[in-house]
Amino acid sequence: MDLPRPELIDFHGVSMSHYFTDNWENVQNFQARPDDILIATYPKSGTTWVSYILDRLYFGQAAPERQTSIPIYERVPFLEIEFPLLESGKDHADKLTTCPRLIKTHFPVQFVPKSFWEQNCRIVYMARNAKDNLVSYFHFDRMNQAEPEPGDWSSFFHRFMEGKMVFGSWYDHVNGWWKKKQAHSKLHYMFYEDMIEDTGREIDKLCSFLGLTPSVEEKERVAGGSQFDNMKKDSMANYSTLPVMDYKISPFMRKGTVGDWKNHFTVAQNEEFDEDYKKKMKDATLKFCTEI
Repeated sequence: MDLPRPELIDFHGVSMSHYFTDNWENVQNFQARPDDILIATYPKSGTTWVSYILDRLYFGQAAPERQTSIPIYERVPFLEIEFPLLESGKDHADKLTTCPRLIKTHFPVQFVPKSFWEQNCRIVYMARNAKDNLVSYFHFDRMNQAEPEPGDWSSFFHRFMEGKMVFGSWYDHVNGWWKKKQAHSKLHYMFYEDMIEDTGREIDKLCSFLGLTPSVEEKERVAGGSQFDNMKKDSMANYSTLPVMDYKISPFMRKGTVGDWKNHFTVAQNEEFDEDYKKKMKDATLKFCTEI
């Protein structure tokens, strides 16, 4: 699929691409149901990982064929996407026959359709430390035609700090959702680094939040299947079937580690980033680790 790269646009004060704003009215009018589960993340923060785990927890035993025959992006539609030759995310979500419906979004909290709050839906938010998020986003933008051209590493590095990214500033995103968590009891806030450190423990917390009681064997099966190397090889999970991704440049699932930023940041960049980070991360209760 050979399409021109989109430009960044300013949309209600957030940097966006038209692929995620073209269907704005319809998306805002999306009718959530009380049992819907919304998976929310800043791009490249483990969205597919959480989607895969939730899909396995809910449907792994009842409909195991889903995992081997339906790509994850069809099992868990991307609510705001409106892309040529693909069904819109909103229409796709409307047609889901599963209960619960699993739906994903990269929206900052203020863009989430109001019906999710009105229906008091459960929301799972996953956050990833800024340095690794930046590196992952850079490689993602290199291979994804639905994203603006990333430019060279140095310009991308500064653009990330300025929040000139599709879906806006990482700082605004993680802080906005963290603040919402204090007011919305059905919001479970997870950290990518915690998942890397102990996937089983984090799945236990997730099950507790969702009111699920899978057997020990089932939890082990979910944790095992969702290990990075297994998902990377799984064509139903790794986005290799989506023509907009150019695997000759970089895989969609690249490393899935904590601390890869050290292979990209220069000493000077790291100092500059740390200084900027201190100014922007005002909420002392929101803490990230950049190495394990």
